[in-house]
Amino acid sequence: MARDKDKRNFALRTQDGDETSVFSGGTPRQAALKAARRLDPATSEDDADPEELRLREKGTHKVHIYEGWAWEEEAPDDKPGWMPGDITKGNVSKEGVEHLDEI
Repeated sequence: MARDKDKRNFALRTQDGDETSVFSGGTPRQAALKAARRLDPATSEDDADPEELRLREKGTHKVHIYEGWAWEEEAPDDKPGWMPGDITKGNVSKEGVEHLDEI
């Protein structure tokens, strides 16, 4: 398991450059998966429409660009009692990295 010092913070950016949320993860993909699960879920993975996710790594000028999508699935049969019947799953596809001139 990664230690806290191995975690990095990534700010979710809007098209106009506002940073609305911060997600942490050991890799940019891990943070993007967390962000994707917050999208409006489709009824299945096949019906999901990808949305662009732009994550700026805090302390750097790098913006990691992903396409992300989310969908709802039925929870597994061996789920714990507190888990709801439907869960949101997400997936991402890396589109590239952009370097900002200034933050």
